[in-house]
Amino acid sequence: MPVSDKWQGHRKRLRERFIKGGLSGFHDYEIVELLLSLGTPRKDCKQPAKEAVERFKTLRGVLEASPEELQQIKGIGLHSAFGIKLVQEVARKFLKEKIIDKPVYTSSQEVFDFLYHSMRDLKKETFRVIYLNSQNQIIDIAELFEGTVNVSVIHPREVIEGALKHNAVSLIFVHNHPSGNPAPSQNDKAVTRELVYAGSIMQIKVLDHIIIGDNTYFSFAGEGLIEAYALDFLGIKGRGTSRARRRLNKGSTSDIGPD
Repeated sequence: MPVSDKWQGHRKRLRERFIKGGLSGFHDYEIVELLLSLGTPRKDCKQPAKEAVERFKTLRGVLEASPEELQQIKGIGLHSAFGIKLVQEVARKFLKEKIIDKPVYTSSQEVFDFLYHSMRDLKKETFRVIYLNSQNQIIDIAELFEGTVNVSVIHPREVIEGALKHNAVSLIFVHNHPSGNPAPSQNDKAVTRELVYAGSIMQIKVLDHIIIGDNTYFSFAGEGLIEAYALDFLGIKGRGTSRARRRLNKGSTSDIGPD
């Protein structure tokens, strides 16, 4: 069998597998091979696909590579790189529409999938706020702060002002760690606690704070920290109310302070 007939038969089998069962059971390089075949229908794309996955580690890595990076691989030309980037942008648009159509607080993964593409290469920490209405649908997504590589300076007052401006009922915070490690720092925890407290005062609920790392993320809600901070605030509020009542019962007119 001629070489050309062999790879054409292989490609035909891949396409038939996809039509019958989607991408289930496909290796990453086989998916990339199918994508490359759209731009180079008359060439064998198996080897370039394997090299692309080897260089960029995963299918997501290939999709997120720049056209210039893709074309450094022998066998991947401008048309194939264009096809891959088109698929990425179509997927990004799809995810954005999907996330806007659904209550996002139940899925930190969907928020990550949508924002990871636009935040993965940022050299500084960038803090974004997702504003939601009473039906937990997205009203808007705003980039509020940009800090150094290690820390962002977050001002709760500006966050709350933005929420009031958008008539938001709840909020989701997202920021990136350029180091690639999404584990929260003590500062991240302190800032999140302050934002939960500030939101509670204004009756605006914080649903989550997601830290984006290198192909992974940390969810404060998923780890139970958002709920813990909200309960802490209720405890502080309850103690403050009790102190105020005791002072009133004693006839005190001084400011409320620590016991």
